[in-house]
Amino acid sequence: MFTDAVGVLTSWDDGVLLVARRTGETVRIAESSLVAGKVVPAAPARRRGPAATFPELARVTARAWEPVESEPLGGWTLRASDGFTRRANSVLPLGDPGLPVAGALAYVRQWYADRKLPAYVQTATGAEGTQELLCAELDRLGWRREVSAEVRTGALAPVGDLDADVSAVRLSRSFDEAWLRRYQRFGEPGPAVRAVLASGPRGWFASVAGADGVPAAIGRCVVDGRWAGFMAVEVAPDLRRRGLATSVMTALARRALDEGASAAWLQVESDNDGARALYDGMGFAPHHHYHHYRWAEA
Repeated sequence: MFTDAVGVLTSWDDGVLLVARRTGETVRIAESSLVAGKVVPAAPARRRGPAATFPELARVTARAWEPVESEPLGGWTLRASDGFTRRANSVLPLGDPGLPVAGALAYVRQWYADRKLPAYVQTATGAEGTQELLCAELDRLGWRREVSAEVRTGALAPVGDLDADVSAVRLSRSFDEAWLRRYQRFGEPGPAVRAVLASGPRGWFASVAGADGVPAAIGRCVVDGRWAGFMAVEVAPDLRRRGLATSVMTALARRALDEGASAAWLQVESDNDGARALYDGMGFAPHHHYHHYRWAEA
């Protein structure tokens, strides 16, 4: 009776091996129980979706959620937006911070405390060049992983070619108050909410008219060079499973194709089975996982 633990060996001390899996989970293995180990070769080129390195995709996804305030710390970027979305209120570590990790994290904690915000670090696992070692260090130093999600990629044309009714989808370069009423990811939308949603190289907002002035469905797409990123796709609970999300994404994909994009990305939380099934059908495949670690104060 044997079992495997596939991942990055982050440490081997005091008779215990720590292996960071691509999901971000750290596995502890007693040296006395170890039977065999081997180096796993690099993953072959992906057969589905566009080729993309982790650094390229990390920067593209970050530009779709530009923060209100940011500060560099070596190769890290500290981001704050009055608490609206973890993506715009966390550290993006894409290089060496220029000082030991423990010291960099102490600076991070103080920077967010000065802004009366919780300290978050966004990390990634599961692709070449990602941050399994940093995940292990955050675990060791007492940071707690709160949220994990998949970053998925796919070719854009198949989404635009879907047989979906887009006649009721209205596209605009900006969002209005009705659009915000469907996007229920905040309380009262303050300046930071509006600034982050309006950020990104070239944004498009989709809506399908609904009852009482609230859209039946909405979506957002940011076109950035060859990439089109899909986010904020939401449908009224009583209107789900009627193809509205597909219609919204198809309309946005066609507009992004008109603007020269050819590849697509999106982010979906790992426990959102309904959305993952939808994106499977559209040809999106997992590229890597990202995680938000929060400082757990004593």
